[in-house]
Amino acid sequence: MQKKMVKAVKIAATAHYVPQRIVTNDELSKIMETSDTWIQQHTGIKTRHYALDENTSDLCAKTAVKLLKEAQLPATAIDLIIVATITPDALTPATAILVQQKIGADAAVAFDVNAACAGFVFALNTAEKFMRQGIYKNALVIAGEVNSKMMDFQDRTSTVFFGDGAGGVLLSAVDDPAQEAFVAQELATKPAPEVIHSGRIPHVTQVSAQNYPSLDAFYQDGHAVFDFVITEVPRYIQHFLHINNVSLEELGLVVTHQANLRLIEGIAHKLALPLHLFAQNVVYYGNTSSAGIPIGLDLALKDGRGHKGLSLLSGFGAGLSYGSILLDLSHVGNH
Repeated sequence: MQKKMVKAVKIAATAHYVPQRIVTNDELSKIMETSDTWIQQHTGIKTRHYALDENTSDLCAKTAVKLLKEAQLPATAIDLIIVATITPDALTPATAILVQQKIGADAAVAFDVNAACAGFVFALNTAEKFMRQGIYKNALVIAGEVNSKMMDFQDRTSTVFFGDGAGGVLLSAVDDPAQEAFVAQELATKPAPEVIHSGRIPHVTQVSAQNYPSLDAFYQDGHAVFDFVITEVPRYIQHFLHINNVSLEELGLVVTHQANLRLIEGIAHKLALPLHLFAQNVVYYGNTSSAGIPIGLDLALKDGRGHKGLSLLSGFGAGLSYGSILLDLSHVGNH
């Protein structure tokens, strides 16, 4: 099969979905030792959404339907689906395959990416590379998490941060180079597997009829995460921009991982950038792990932000995995 040279990869649509059930800080304070005052002071989070009757594939599929509607494409036009998640419906099959089935994207190839809270950046980078091959025309890149099902509700230091949700983009290969969305990207890992982990599956210790698989709840070393983000992430962003000859003044939108508002404020301060340039969906959605960046991107674009200047997506999470993508979003939607 002869490949056609791809002249540009554009973002044809953005969308997100969160469950209806809103959980307040006061509600959490009734089942664990915390308070609305403490949570807001330390995290800036006011509410989060929980998927009480939906799983990760449901959230992602509903996001996919929104993307298809916005891009005015049928599901049969999709030939690639990548889902970023650390809270899959199951270890196998991939959550992306369940999404494929639910939306009827019969012609697509589908698989998952696991890079924790940097997952969407990794998945978007991967999808862009696939699109350059000239084989794939339309791709869904979705990050979805049902973090609530992985929380230890006795662990107030972690549970109060997290919420559930999904967000994503629809990429299309186009012939007009002026519609190119991707300016630069970089991925990195710094092995530190004990800082954040979730769903560890222990090995068996004997051959026994009582053996049965089990996994552990989400855990993070909050202090180590805070130190890494405040010290390493701003330095990494500055280096990333420098090697791509982009100044901070050229940024019109910054969407970092939505860990908590205090970390976003810290990054803004270290970069000497105004806070209003940063997505802050963590306040009402909580930390939605890999979904935080695409949710923030969609909200910003729907609010009329991100169409001017360059947009920086920067994710960081367990691994430690981190990465950034510079986008030109001037042609998303009707722009």
